[in-house]
Amino acid sequence: MFAKSFIVVFMVMGITAGASQVSKDSELYETLKQKDSLLFDAAFNTCEMPVLQSLFTEDFEFYHDKAGVTEGKAAFLGGISESCARWIGQGPQPAKRNLVSSSLEVYPLRKNGELYGAVQHGVHHFEFLDENQEYQKGDIAKFTHIWLLDDGNWKLKRELSYDHQSQ
Repeated sequence: MFAKSFIVVFMVMGITAGASQVSKDSELYETLKQKDSLLFDAAFNTCEMPVLQSLFTEDFEFYHDKAGVTEGKAAFLGGISESCARWIGQGPQPAKRNLVSSSLEVYPLRKNGELYGAVQHGVHHFEFLDENQEYQKGDIAKFTHIWLLDDGNWKLKRELSYDHQSQ
């Protein structure tokens, strides 16, 4: 009897947890999918620092399972700016980030029924230029973003990048 009750409780919990993910055709999902694309395009492809400046809260925190913690928007964007300065105009970008589109999930955050943020979770993989200037597979990893609505604008407050594995 206990085993059956235990299974039912976990099934209900799973259904409840799954129900909170928004539909992939919802406005929230599409908005944050676009923000994800904008973020990584500006960071990896175009080095558009003004775009990146607009996407983060001042107290942004980045947690990486191999590189550690970066605290503050200025520190995080400083690293990206330095990296961009090394390759802009020097040829192809040294690294690419690719979202595994089927992995993207969005969960709304509400207080008293009002949307104030969202959790975005997914999987992405990276490619890096080798000595022959050809892209090679890099790590595949999971990411989790905490986005907050700030005066009608979505801002990234926390980012976790973890479970990096070789492809």
